[in-house]
Amino acid sequence: MTEKKRYTDEELQEFKDLIKAKLEKAKKDYVTLKEVISNSSGNDTQDTSPTFKVLEEGASVLSKEEAGRLAERQAKFISHLELALVRIQNKTYGICRETGSLIAKERLRAVPHATLSIEAKNKQ
Repeated sequence: MTEKKRYTDEELQEFKDLIKAKLEKAKKDYVTLKEVISNSSGNDTQDTSPTFKVLEEGASVLSKEEAGRLAERQAKFISHLELALVRIQNKTYGICRETGSLIAKERLRAVPHATLSIEAKNKQ
């Protein structure tokens, strides 16, 4: 039996649907994080009694910093998912960039933007 060179169009469509669903959720999460950073939800210390104001301002700064880091990671994740959609369009999706073999479906379902097989990733 010869080894498959790429996933079938039906398999690629399955991954495309999976990625689009993840992309939609990731973009919603990104918007939420941006709102936390910009405080557009209006939930800040202005309406807090003076006793707790200092405490909440400190927590707010930490929360915004953390949200900023999460937003950066989320933007990167969105970019990786969009690149995966391009690879699907080019019919190169699911091919390990190091070995040229197909990445296991289970891995792609868990990490749909993966470009390395488990074996190649473990060698690094």
